[in-house]
Amino acid sequence: MNPYVEIIRPGNVIMAIIAVILVAILEKSIDVPIILAMLAVFFAMSGGNVINDYFDYKIDLINKPQRPIPSGRISLNNAKNYAYLLFIVAAIIGFIISYLADTWIPCGIVIFSDIVLYLYAYKLKSTPLIGNLTVGFMTGLCFIFAGYTFNEGLIIYESYLLAFFALIMTTAREITKDIEDIEGDKLEGAKTFPIVYGSKISAIIAISLIIIDCALCPILYIYHIFNINYLIVVSIAVLIFLYGAISLRKQDSKTANKVSKYLKIGMLIAFIAFAIGTFTITF
Repeated sequence: MNPYVEIIRPGNVIMAIIAVILVAILEKSIDVPIILAMLAVFFAMSGGNVINDYFDYKIDLINKPQRPIPSGRISLNNAKNYAYLLFIVAAIIGFIISYLADTWIPCGIVIFSDIVLYLYAYKLKSTPLIGNLTVGFMTGLCFIFAGYTFNEGLIIYESYLLAFFALIMTTAREITKDIEDIEGDKLEGAKTFPIVYGSKISAIIAISLIIIDCALCPILYIYHIFNINYLIVVSIAVLIFLYGAISLRKQDSKTANKVSKYLKIGMLIAFIAFAIGTFTITF
């Protein structure tokens, strides 16, 4: 794989783009601004991944020597400039979206995201809980960004609701991943939440967030954001989430690894439920 493609971590970026696509499905509209929104998310998230590898250079020399920077396929200076270029392109696209949507909010969100992604890689990632919340916040912000791209009251309101659920579950998964990586992070001198406060309280927080998210899922049906089809499909995701929460009581790295995968699968099913819940389909 080309190192400049590999370093942006396409798989992670695609998940962010899916959030924009889901809002477009909810609005039942695909136009030029929303297509540009997908591109803006692509470039901003790619820039964040590249600058993250830039700041993690010394750690990756030991743990991930095959990555583009430590392997020497991309120099540190080129990686930094590449990240800046991606951030700038995202901001330019955000400006175009704002012009087309007749609101400066999309452009503001893109510039804000560029700054937060840089700060996350530079400092916030190593800050207990704040780093986890930042990842959750940025995931939710993708939905809000798409909502403001359409610039219509109802879809903006609905995008905030989706962002809330994404924030809660993503934060839970990030904490779970930190429990999974606790031994390796200790060797690297990292100060994640489980290292500073222990696996037990970390697991309690993650479990609590999962339960809160599951308990509030019916709201999207009750307030007619989605139809009954959403409720049917999302119930599968809820069962997976709850199974993960119950399993996480063991608090060990091996279990956390499995729970992290469960949560990812559950989130994908929930995304499918969001999409299906906008259309009338008889099961």
